[in-house]
Amino acid sequence: MGFKRFEDIEAWKDARILAKMIREICKNECARRDFSWIDQIKRSALSIMANIAEGFEAQSDLEFANFAGYAKRSSAEVRSHLYYGLDAGYLSMQELESAMDLSRKISGSLTNLIKYLRISHRKVRAQTRT
Repeated sequence: MGFKRFEDIEAWKDARILAKMIREICKNECARRDFSWIDQIKRSALSIMANIAEGFEAQSDLEFANFAGYAKRSSAEVRSHLYYGLDAGYLSMQELESAMDLSRKISGSLTNLIKYLRISHRKVRAQTRT
């Protein structure tokens, strides 16, 4: 894959867009009163971006894969919070579907990145044994 910067990673770019979507949803009049939900969903969305960036700077592909896994779990957390927000009337069905689609895309990209990084790690280990 050969990324030069974490900003080049598609999952990070999409996570940035998702975080912006979440910020806009949190501006909804009904949602603004639920401080704990706003705090939690924003933290979850930011965690996706942050873990990808932190993992990129890791010392090994395996460590990067671990951080990508944390980011993937945060993406699932965002989706869970979105369902709560829908049920509470904080967002529309259209907003839910847009954010869910992007979150699922991010999760899929991270799954592929994790697989790549683990294979790369195994190749490096095999080369050092010979």
